[in-house]
Amino acid sequence: MGFSRFVEVGRVVLITYGPSAGKLATVIDIVDQNKCLVDGPEEITGVSRQVISYSRIQLTDLKVNIQRNARAKTLKAALKEADTMAKWEGSEWAKKLAAKSKRASLSDFDRFKVMLAKKQKSKIIAQKKIKELKN
Repeated sequence: MGFSRFVEVGRVVLITYGPSAGKLATVIDIVDQNKCLVDGPEEITGVSRQVISYSRIQLTDLKVNIQRNARAKTLKAALKEADTMAKWEGSEWAKKLAAKSKRASLSDFDRFKVMLAKKQKSKIIAQKKIKELKN
């Protein structure tokens, strides 16, 4: 089974390190075997045009049809045409990241309420299992 995600112009990536960590960007150009030029564009994703190392990005399955060194205006139009942001929000990866950030932002009392809800749920499941075994 071969690779399906390649570093190529138009590939949407998730930045994993630095001030733009957790944000999406699009590969605009390949600089060398270790770096690429990415752009958000800043109005949509908050990532400005910059050179970034491959070790600081993760490739997604999403790809936009753009030319090499595309302007921000062209990129924005291509992202809108392909409905890339909606596809990303609907992906399991984005949902997991959203859930992780939501859990991280919970207060102590919120975590306590979650614990009580989990206990209540497991109690109901255990009662139903016991009821099924008796029947």
